[in-house]
Amino acid sequence: MKKKYLKIFIFLLTIIAICWCIYFHNKNETINVNSGNLSSKKIEWGIKRSDNNTQPDVGDLNNKMMKDSNSIYMGNKDKKIIYLTFDNGYEAGYTEDILNTLKQNDVTATFFVTEHYVNTAGDLVQKMIDNQNIVGNHTSKHKSMPELDEETLKSEVNKLHELVKEKFNYEMKYLRPPKGEYSEKSLALTSSLGYQTVMWSFAYADWDEKNQPSLESAKKKIYDNLHNGEVMLLHATSKTNRDILDEVIKEIKSRGYEIKSINEFEK
Repeated sequence: MKKKYLKIFIFLLTIIAICWCIYFHNKNETINVNSGNLSSKKIEWGIKRSDNNTQPDVGDLNNKMMKDSNSIYMGNKDKKIIYLTFDNGYEAGYTEDILNTLKQNDVTATFFVTEHYVNTAGDLVQKMIDNQNIVGNHTSKHKSMPELDEETLKSEVNKLHELVKEKFNYEMKYLRPPKGEYSEKSLALTSSLGYQTVMWSFAYADWDEKNQPSLESAKKKIYDNLHNGEVMLLHATSKTNRDILDEVIKEIKSRGYEIKSINEFEK
């Protein structure tokens, strides 16, 4: 009798095991099919400034895509918090001063770097980390992500990830798409690689080394557009940004805003 029940028990376990295998097989097939159906159509990030210290309009499509993908682009509208970020495609000689200014003001920021930057300015990347700043992924070659096939896109992200991990024993977890260009599929692939996409709710024309805005015009643009939950994008290649940063940080604080890390992001 005991042998009979044992055989029945083993038979039932076998049936359960087969059912689980079929379930997970079908589940994986569904994930692959859904991934393949995602759109690769390029979407360009854009914002319509308010210039009256209220949150800008990012557009219905951008807003939906960011929320659906759990991306960071603008924080809580009721909290006076600003998140400071810099893009570093190459080193123009200003980042060390920027890092020193941040430290002197007890502020940290997120720096999105490329492979070129890591290979040519490793000492500054190490200083970013040592000063408790966040280092983010700006992809290896700074190519438009929606224009890449799936394998190339993954390589653009993973190659830089592994380089930073190898050189600095540091795991990046935030990614900013080059040129602010993305697609439904690129957002999904970014997420599948363990990254959270970070856009911005303020930026201005600061990236051209040969055509830098005046100190006063830059400060006015920044101050006029301060808003709750702001994700501020500045370029570390900007001499103007280097020169005004200390004053800008102090002014932001004097207006009652906190400058927080992306790690502390509040929706």
